[in-house]
Amino acid sequence: MTAIDRAAREVHIAAFLKAAGWASAERGLLAGDASFRRYDRLKMAGRNAVLMDAPPPMENVGPFLTIARLLHGQGFSVPEVMAADREHGLLLLEDLGDDTYTRLLQRGHDERALYELATDALIELRRRIPAEAVAALPGFDIARNLREVSLLLDWYWPAIKGAAAPDAARAEFEAAWRQVLPRMWDAGTTITLYDFHVDNLLLLPGREGFQACGLLDFQDAIAGPVPFDLASLLEDVRRNVSKPLARDMIDRYLAGNPDLDRGAFLSAYAASAAQRNCRIVGTFARLLRRDGKPWYQRFMPRVWELLEQDIAHPAMAPVAAWFAQHVPADDRRPLIDPSK
Repeated sequence: MTAIDRAAREVHIAAFLKAAGWASAERGLLAGDASFRRYDRLKMAGRNAVLMDAPPPMENVGPFLTIARLLHGQGFSVPEVMAADREHGLLLLEDLGDDTYTRLLQRGHDERALYELATDALIELRRRIPAEAVAALPGFDIARNLREVSLLLDWYWPAIKGAAAPDAARAEFEAAWRQVLPRMWDAGTTITLYDFHVDNLLLLPGREGFQACGLLDFQDAIAGPVPFDLASLLEDVRRNVSKPLARDMIDRYLAGNPDLDRGAFLSAYAASAAQRNCRIVGTFARLLRRDGKPWYQRFMPRVWELLEQDIAHPAMAPVAAWFAQHVPADDRRPLIDPSK
């Protein structure tokens, strides 16, 4: 894992905050994630702000700025950028508060109302973001998809089996995915925020309609399959979304997009969800073995449950056959005891 020179980083941060007029602010960790980014909350004279610390060359704030400008311009609730230092990977952002979906759900907030709001935000994303803006986003081609699903072979396979994946198994894996990945686009292309889940969504009191849904962590947005973000929301490894609620939100999304064919959408949903969950299996293995982050292993049973559900769709038959042969049920488990 690449080391970050925190002392040098703090010098840059101090200079940035001074230039932005926040030198005297109290600063405390707000959140970290699976990347190299971290977020600090700043408090000063009754005002709050958020410092995004995204150290180059591992991180690049440029995409965040681009997508924030695009989303804000179409009326979506994203943090206002108050100051930016692209060279050193520092942003001063509006603080949208603490009411993430994760915290609200833990406090017993109305689950259905939150998921309806998030689904409505996705409907508006497809409706409002211009086609030319979507076309200008990074692509999501078959080569990238294959690299992502292959994280399972690169990191999970050797961890669970004790040796690298044989060439023959790898070739069969790629062939199976090449057959099914095109199905991801059965329902077309739209802006895809890529990390659309409860940790990155907020409820914003005082805002109406879809604008009551605050959006975070959207810098990886792509021109992607229409169902991808809905699958990210409903097939969340962090919490169990009941099948009836998931079905209702799919129905809600389709009702809000009456031009979509239901059968094509469902095959695209299955392929998108399977691709995402296969990548997550490999990513969680990498986070453990390379980055020393074992806590993601507690989600592994949920990831496997979702992946098995995804590949049960008829459109995913080639991939389902590969898993049945090469990664049977006994091999689908956490890599360490997640309770420790």
